[in-house]
Amino acid sequence: MAEVTRVPLQSIKKGSLAKLWIAILLVVLAGAALAWYSVPKGVTVSEITAGLGKSPTVDDVVFVKYTGKLADGTVFDEAQEFPVPVPGILPEGMPLLLKEMIPGFQEGITRMQKGGKYTLYIPSEKGYGANPRPGSPIPPNADLVFDIELIDFMSAEDMERRVAMIRQMVEMQREAAEGEGGEGAPAPATQ
Repeated sequence: MAEVTRVPLQSIKKGSLAKLWIAILLVVLAGAALAWYSVPKGVTVSEITAGLGKSPTVDDVVFVKYTGKLADGTVFDEAQEFPVPVPGILPEGMPLLLKEMIPGFQEGITRMQKGGKYTLYIPSEKGYGANPRPGSPIPPNADLVFDIELIDFMSAEDMERRVAMIRQMVEMQREAAEGEGGEGAPAPATQ
């Protein structure tokens, strides 16, 4: 049989094993920190009350009630009611054309459902970033929080059609009022 040559192992100096484990732990923590800061933080949607049905797309008009806040709770914006509420034609809430909104708002709303209430967290890079609009109450690099109720949504084309219906109704009412008031009405013919 073959003889196995033995190699003597040198003993590890006292405290070297602890230093090795500390070095491994520091490398792992540095890698985790680098991964955390190099990956962009995403938009988060927290459901408060569940909605029903499909979600809107970026090409839709959404009708919402919302409050926009900074991370410290300072309110910078609130939804205003549509000035011409028309039951049966336009839902209540503020109409917003999603394609005109900041990227984080678009991304968050498209993950919501009609009738639901949500809290939307938008990191600054998906909000206004380092350059908010001049005069804006939003400071540079601010993360944003929105409390949102998604009342309804429809396509932009459907919204345009409904607004045209409202204009036509207003015009007809104006013409009827002018006709009843005698202004502009023709005098009755005499025989």
